[in-house]
Amino acid sequence: MGSQPSKTAQLTAQEVLNEKLSASRNLVEDFERLDLETKPASANGSLTLANIKNWEQEASKDPTQSLSRVVFSQTAIASALKKASNIKATPHIFNTALPFTTSPVTNQNSSGRCWLFATTNVLRFTAQQKLNIEDFQLSQSYLFIYDKLEKANYYLELSIENANLPLDDRLIEHLSKAPINDGGQYDMAANLLEQYGVVPQPIFPETYHSAQSSPLNTLLTTRLREHALILRRLHASLQGSSLTAQDRTSVLRTKKEELLQEVWRVLTATLGVPPSPEEKFTYEFVDKAGVAKVWEGTPKDFYKQFTSKAYPATEAFSLINDPRNAYNKRYTVNKLGNIWGGRPVLYVNTEVERLKDAVVKCIKAGHPVFFGCDVGQSSDKTNGIMDANLYDYQSAFDIKLTLTKAERLQVNESSMTHAMVITAVHIDPTTGKPIRFKVENSWGDTSGDKGYYVMSDNWFDEYVYQVVVPKQLADKDLLKIAEGSDVVVLPAWDPMGALA
Repeated sequence: MGSQPSKTAQLTAQEVLNEKLSASRNLVEDFERLDLETKPASANGSLTLANIKNWEQEASKDPTQSLSRVVFSQTAIASALKKASNIKATPHIFNTALPFTTSPVTNQNSSGRCWLFATTNVLRFTAQQKLNIEDFQLSQSYLFIYDKLEKANYYLELSIENANLPLDDRLIEHLSKAPINDGGQYDMAANLLEQYGVVPQPIFPETYHSAQSSPLNTLLTTRLREHALILRRLHASLQGSSLTAQDRTSVLRTKKEELLQEVWRVLTATLGVPPSPEEKFTYEFVDKAGVAKVWEGTPKDFYKQFTSKAYPATEAFSLINDPRNAYNKRYTVNKLGNIWGGRPVLYVNTEVERLKDAVVKCIKAGHPVFFGCDVGQSSDKTNGIMDANLYDYQSAFDIKLTLTKAERLQVNESSMTHAMVITAVHIDPTTGKPIRFKVENSWGDTSGDKGYYVMSDNWFDEYVYQVVVPKQLADKDLLKIAEGSDVVVLPAWDPMGALA
């Protein structure tokens, strides 16, 4: 499991003392406001009709409540409470942008492949320019099928490794929840790039089940859980044998490979047979000048030739902002990964302002930015706006949502649910600080402003958790942490283990 993380950011002794004093004063003030004379309507804690009667008497006196009941009986909450002033104050205008715009806008459809779309959207920024082609996409399905196969192997290896644990152990239950889901993290994408390279989308195109992945996931998840039980039973039967531990593992892995052949058959039936990463393919295309061209090579060759040499994707690392835990430390999540023996998922935790600084530095250097966030929070698909104060809940319901970023993580209110790409920023000419960010999504060109979103600075503060930065553009102190050996291991079920 590893050492447990600190629960506070690194503070000076005086700052810690000030925080404790402030918390103590707040507790005293809260206690003084308590009404100790009024007794509850229900002495045993159950809900009573008296409770409901009292609440309704109070609500019926409130004209705002009466209006809300009329409005929300016919109108969605989000539609009715969207602040026009915030939409107006967050225009799709940016004064610092990448020198080139990729096309077309991509669409992951009904799948959870956003991290692969974000990765390939970053990669194609260079590839499309080198190919001098009008519209270009790298095959998301090519990485997707190999990721599925690798995740199946990863899960079954974990099943062998932890076969001594009971089925109701929290770790086993967690690992079994979603052994082969669509999501992933940037380091997992880097693993795939190193192992398999990339191909243009026409070489391995979309299929029904890459775009609508739920039926495939349901089938494979069920079968993989069965595979895990088969391996556990085999493991138990081998315990009384005269075989060495190494020989027992060899027997288990032989059985595992037999089971994985089923996974390969299902994957290739639904997604197609992908090119081998070391076998040549032929890519024919027409460039912007109308000239027909042909390229030949392997997926690994294509990756090396057409992606950025200045900022190699496999040399980038993740900055995160997790205010629950100490800053200026490196973190990982127990048992999280896709390629067995591959690159682990690692994060450098730092202040949110440093994530913003990294984004600005990358955009000014002409490099798009992969980032992870909680996209469903305070966002609007129609206008393509992400703003922390977009909806006015207080006027309609007389409630204020007061959770801090740390508290959202602690109570499972928020986590990294989506990955996208930042392609521009609007910088305040007076302060030099970013005001808003242009976001390339992967939900098609009918979402947002022709596929693009605008993210306000306050939304970044509250709901952006990860920014991926090339080591060539990273601050030296953060790079030193990223390349160090110290790491804090978070439990497998920690929110930082969420797969975008």
